[in-house]
Amino acid sequence: MPENSHYALERLRELLRVTTLFTDGKLPTERALSERFGVGRREIRRALEVLEAEGLIWRKQGAGTFLGQKPDNWSDQVASLVPGTNFMEIMEVRLRIEPQLAQLAAMRAKDSDIERMRGLRDKIYERTDADWRELWDGALHRLIAQTAGNQLFLSLFDIINRIRQDPAWQSVRDKARKLDKKLSESRDQHTEIIEAIASRDPARAGEAMRDHLLTLQERLIRQTSMDIPDRQDPTKETKTI
Repeated sequence: MPENSHYALERLRELLRVTTLFTDGKLPTERALSERFGVGRREIRRALEVLEAEGLIWRKQGAGTFLGQKPDNWSDQVASLVPGTNFMEIMEVRLRIEPQLAQLAAMRAKDSDIERMRGLRDKIYERTDADWRELWDGALHRLIAQTAGNQLFLSLFDIINRIRQDPAWQSVRDKARKLDKKLSESRDQHTEIIEAIASRDPARAGEAMRDHLLTLQERLIRQTSMDIPDRQDPTKETKTI
């Protein structure tokens, strides 16, 4: 590459290190980068080709340039799972994966990870609206999964989390949460999970996570039972003809 392309490449590498500039993961346009660094668009384009080959960025025609490696169509495949998945299936998988993640997190968490967990727990209960609580609850559980230090487990968790974002699922979750009027039980359970991780006690962490998910599952079952309009009341006598 010409000298200007080398210059553009070095400037782009420096820019990529400041990831806070790209809140949506998208880089500035080639024109904007050209003006910013004072080099031609051809040099910018060549430098971007190198970064793409290195897997640091990916480009989509008509959409722009993005940080990281180009995603495959896995997200589309996950989206196709949503319509055919009910909350019991989600909870069955969560009950088998997340206690294991909590155990691994207890073995591998750093002090900074634990402090972040406590901060996310506090965020959950700052407001009572469903969207806020679901957002920060998901962030806490994902941090625990991330702290477990197993990329395959984290990928499985992200699949579940993607299904949890479906509006129908969130509606059921919102109704189930209302069964915990003071929100104290959920907060206490989150605290127990975090403190078990902080104590480096895998067995306690796994059991705490399991108890938390079982409580949520029970609420979901109760709520969905209440939502069935023609559910027969067992205390009423059966009418005979």
